[in-house]
Amino acid sequence: MRQKDLNNWIMYHEIHKLQRHGFSIAKIARHLRCNYRTVRKYLKMNEQEYEQFLLNATRRDKILDHYELFVAGKLSEYQDTSTAQIHDWLKECYSDFPEVSPRTVYNFVMYIRHKHNIPLVPSVREYFPVEELPYGEQAQVDFGEYNMLQSNGKRKKVKFFAMVLSRSRMKYVWFQSVPFTSATVVDAHEKAFAFFGGIPQVIVYDQDRTIIVDENLGDIILTATFKQYTKSRHFKLHFCRKSDPQSKGKIENVIQYVKKNFLYNRPYFDLENLNEEAVAWLSRTANYLPHNYTKKSPQSEFLLEKEHLSPFVPLVIDFSDRKTYNVRKNNVILFHSNCYVLPSGTYKGEGTQVNVEEKHGLIHIYNQEQELLITHARSYLKGQRVGQVSRSRDTSKKIESLMEQALSYFTDKPLAMEYINGIKIKYPRYTRDQLLVLLDTLTRGEVNCQNADNTLEFCMKNELLSASEFKDVYYCLLEDTTRKSVPQETVILLNKDNLGKANETPQMSSLNDYEWIINNKF
Repeated sequence: MRQKDLNNWIMYHEIHKLQRHGFSIAKIARHLRCNYRTVRKYLKMNEQEYEQFLLNATRRDKILDHYELFVAGKLSEYQDTSTAQIHDWLKECYSDFPEVSPRTVYNFVMYIRHKHNIPLVPSVREYFPVEELPYGEQAQVDFGEYNMLQSNGKRKKVKFFAMVLSRSRMKYVWFQSVPFTSATVVDAHEKAFAFFGGIPQVIVYDQDRTIIVDENLGDIILTATFKQYTKSRHFKLHFCRKSDPQSKGKIENVIQYVKKNFLYNRPYFDLENLNEEAVAWLSRTANYLPHNYTKKSPQSEFLLEKEHLSPFVPLVIDFSDRKTYNVRKNNVILFHSNCYVLPSGTYKGEGTQVNVEEKHGLIHIYNQEQELLITHARSYLKGQRVGQVSRSRDTSKKIESLMEQALSYFTDKPLAMEYINGIKIKYPRYTRDQLLVLLDTLTRGEVNCQNADNTLEFCMKNELLSASEFKDVYYCLLEDTTRKSVPQETVILLNKDNLGKANETPQMSSLNDYEWIINNKF
């Protein structure tokens, strides 16, 4: 007997047993979580009638039986085909295909798979174990949130920052009640480094909007605050691809560990108490007990890893008073109930932010690189749109056309094609944007083919495969050429009769004298 038939018989006998115990039809339906009409129908049948009912159900004609051979053939040839694709093929190949719901097609396809033994083969991502990294090389960072129960019965949502050292699995957690900003992320890093007593060489992150502004054609742009901080700390940053949490599995496990072991059923009183409890939990449990994978205590392993961390010296970081605002997809920001228009192209996807500074009745808007984007007069009304809308982006040109235009500015066409192909390989998703930047550089002002060739040769020699780097080199060489072409002014002597001073050599001090003074000062 098939498992499905067995389940049906169990349901039938359970319904009759509950009726013998005095249960009403409605109460049986609630208890077994089935429709009361089904209960009423089964109660009217004896065992022979119910058996015949099941036989009829398995033998009944299906509305799509005519298409069985077609569906079975497609599934046999393409075993991973989805039901939606089968539905579309049926409508494409049979003009008289009836109007049926997707659910009907799904049930029919599952029936064909079962009848002809054609299982669905899902695409599976293959994983491999990651080798253990050297001590002190890497840490991973992520953020989490959790709803905690307060004493008054209400819920309190807390946010937390977590960092784990990849080799020793030594963990740190910090909580706050408001969403993280770039400044509080920096503060959390400082607390983590103080807790570890050192700084790892590389830190792995998600593409979090408090840290990263934009991928920028593949070159990550950091928020101004975090960029300022990383320049002071000098650790390397590694950003995972979007929707790929498996690439930082160690910290993902820590986030779940915090939620399921530390926060689960823990009452919330205040943040200070919660952070104190978290440090105690780290000491007695998270960093004390042997790790499930390494079978070693993170605290004992940390004694070895600490020697390989860079020294930690607390920093005093002065952040500007500019406030951060999210950019909407129509290139505006909402500031004091008014919409201020930004230049076209400012919005670069979800999480794009700008910094706003108000001075003397003017609104100055900066990007995350602290470059001034636009200035508006401050509006004291409500619901106003301040600024003119600009639509200057051109997306009509194909990539091949852009490549041909770019090649026309170079003398050495094969070398230029090699350079452009190198950009395409390095930035496959941003080829159009890279070419537009390249063309903008070559066409701005008076066209200088000689300078373009020199720039191309320099970039190929130094492997600078980026339109932004090409632009920087182009203007740098152009500036040098312009400076050399300017004639030198004639030096006018104040006193032609006294030329003795012109041939004198000024006295120079020896660096050894300064070195001796510095070393023997104390």
